[in-house]
Amino acid sequence: MAQTDHDKRIDYIEFPVDDVGVAKTFYQTVFGWKFTDYGPDYSSFEDGRLTGGLHGGKTGSRGGALVVIYATALEEVRDAVVFSGGKIVVETHEFPGGRRFHFTDPSGNELAVWSDV
Repeated sequence: MAQTDHDKRIDYIEFPVDDVGVAKTFYQTVFGWKFTDYGPDYSSFEDGRLTGGLHGGKTGSRGGALVVIYATALEEVRDAVVFSGGKIVVETHEFPGGRRFHFTDPSGNELAVWSDV
């Protein structure tokens, strides 16, 4: 893409996390993200489409912008979230277009996962 193709699009998402290592393990186990470390308190990630970062020494929160991740196997991802230390904060429910649930990661950041199947 040319720079003009990137204009006014989300380019990077950064999550505040208590512990970069714990967060990396969680997101790698649940979603298969790949990481590049930049010191002990920062790691960037790639999910195959979007990039972002984990900024250590911070505390996550709920109530801000909601990052929503798509999954073809919603129940499998839900189980992986719980198994890996996440907490379900909104149970799986239907909405026009599919189903989704919300969770908090080990640092307290709230995200959602949805599926159209």
